[in-house]
Parts: sequence; C-alpha cells; structure tokens
Amino acid sequence: MPPPRTRGTALRQRLAELRGPDVAAKALDARALAALAANPGCERRAILDGAGVDKATLADALGSPSAFGQSQFALTRGNAFEAKVKADGGAELLRLVHERLDPGAAPPVGAALPDLSAIGPEGRTARTALALREATEAAGTWTLLDHPMIALDVAGSPAFLEPDAVVVHPDGSWTVVEIKSFPMLDGSADPAKVGAAARQAAVYVLALEAVAARLDPVPRVRHRVLLVCPKDFSNLPTASAVDVRKQRAVTSRQLARLTRIEDIADALPEGTCFSPELPADQLTAAVEAVPAAYAPECLAACELAFHCRERSRAAGAVTSLGRSVRAELGGLTTVEDVLAAARGESGDPRDPAVAALRRAALLRTEALGAMCH
Repeated sequence: MPPPRTRGTALRQRLAELRGPDVAAKALDARALAALAANPGCERRAILDGAGVDKATLADALGSPSAFGQSQFALTRGNAFEAKVKADGGAELLRLVHERLDPGAAPPVGAALPDLSAIGPEGRTARTALALREATEAAGTWTLLDHPMIALDVAGSPAFLEPDAVVVHPDGSWTVVEIKSFPMLDGSADPAKVGAAARQAAVYVLALEAVAARLDPVPRVRHRVLLVCPKDFSNLPTASAVDVRKQRAVTSRQLARLTRIEDIADALPEGTCFSPELPADQLTAAVEAVPAAYAPECLAACELAFHCRERSRAAGAVTSLGRSVRAELGGLTTVEDVLAAARGESGDPRDPAVAALRRAALLRTEALGAMCH
C-alpha cells in the first residue's frame, strides 16, 4: 500500500495540474517576487506565479500580448558585462566589494570560489547552504559564491532564487551583489532602475537571512548590497553601496500578507487549468476565476497587465485610475458609482468622499458657467 501523500506533495501536484499537462514550471525569480510583493492583494498573480505559469505565453494566448520584459540585445549585453566583472576568479568584483563595503578588512587575495553545482534546485540550494556555512567558519578569508541558489517561502510554497553573487567577508558576514548593465554616469544611475535593483536585492537578503538563521552562531547578512554597473559609457565596472533596509522591511511585510497559494488553489473550480493550449474562451474563464487587483503600476511589472487593464476598464473599476484614486474614493468602487454620487443621484452625503465629489461637481459647473459668460 503506497504511503499517503504529504500536504506538500498534494500541493505540487495541484499546481502542476493548473499549469497543464507536460508544461514545465517557470521559475519564480527575485524580480517577479518583488513585483508580487508590491501588489500582495492580487490573487491572480500569486497563483500563476506559484504554479509556475509563463504569464507572457498566457497573455499571448488571451490575445493581450505583453510588452513587459528585456530585449534579447539587453540580455546579451548584460551577460557579457557580468562575465567581464567575474573574470579572473572575480578579482575585480571582490576588489569593488572590499573598496566600497569593507575597506578595513584584508585585501581579497586568493579568495575561495566553491563549486556550487548540484542536481536540481533543491540540490543546489543545499550545496549553497553548505558552502555558506563552510565560508563563514573559515574566518579571515574571502569567499565568492557565483550564482548561488537560495530558497524563500512565499505563501506556503518555496521559491528558488539565484543572485548574481554572494560574498562572504573575512568577519563571516554576507553581502549580496547585483550586477546590472545600465550605466552609472558620474557616480550615479537612473533612480528608477536603482530602486528596482534594490527591491530585487532585498528579496535575496530576506532569503539569505533564512539560511543564516539555521546556523549557530547566526552570521550577519549585510543590508548594504553592492550594485555593479558599467562606468559612464564604457564597459568598465564601477560600483555603489545601496542600503536596502527599507525595501527589505516593505517586501517582508508584503510577502507576509499574501494569501497562501494552497488556499487560492482550493477555492478554484475543479478542473481549472491555465494551459495556453486551451480554447480562448475556456482559458479566459479560468483566468477570470481568480480575483485580480489591477493598478496602472502593473504595466511595468506584470505580463498580464494589458489583459487585466482591459477587464478592469470594462467593469468600470476605479482601480484602473490608480491606487491613490481608489484610496480616496472609499466605498465607491466603480466609475458609475462615482459619477452618480457626484450628480447627487446616490451616496450618503455624510460620506467624506461623496461630499468631496459633490463639491467638485459644483465647482466644475460654476467654472464652466463662468467661461460661457
């Protein structure tokens, strides 16, 4: 008699059924996790990411192709720059870490570069944890972990993450290194891109803290990460220390708010599947079975944003106007409700939102009347 399935095994099987037969899972990376944490109320994104659904392929199948993501040229350029930064055993990368984050330590000469190869994400995660422990115990030496793999629990499901690099300092502390191909001009980079990199690095810091918590004594995971970029218009690397304490706190809080993926899966109708091979009407019904929380910010972070925007506009939802507008309108959730309240056709006049709308409508009428005269 076969042993009973564990809860985790049952969940993995359920998520595989949601992806569709013979569809490989798309890994949930730190960029996706940062975007998910920025919109924790979106159950649609949570279940699709948790099930490993390729949202770009799904968007194409729904007839709302995504414009989100990097071009092939940008990916190639980024890979070439990363290879340059890590050449010669990561000598230049370690020099930048020493210079920007730990100048008081001994120079990183003869740093260790452990082999992190293993079978499958679980094997690589275990190998990384072992390498981090060994490097922490080897006091007085530098260690560079190239593309380590670390796991982070997200709504009850593990996400396997792969930072560009993690450096273990001679004092046993750990630093996340993010390598980006956008330039630093005169020592500074595009604030929006730096912010996105900081949010991504904060996810890695959270995952490393979970690894560190299992060691005794617990090593320090530094909250200042190293951002490495091309200098000016050259291909020469330069770096800046970025404090991610704020991003780490926000991401931790938002991830904790996520509804457990198995709860979302259990609420779906039996037989729900997100396979792009399904007929368009059946696939649309499956996607619409999961509540979304669309906001204009999704356009810069989610492959399904165009589909969700179209549905949000069709429903007249005020969220399509932005989260700040939605917050100001209180219990008025549709544009129709807002206009009716402004015209005095509905709504409680004691409601501050209703009162403000009616006052605004009156001022608009007076202004238009003055222009006509």
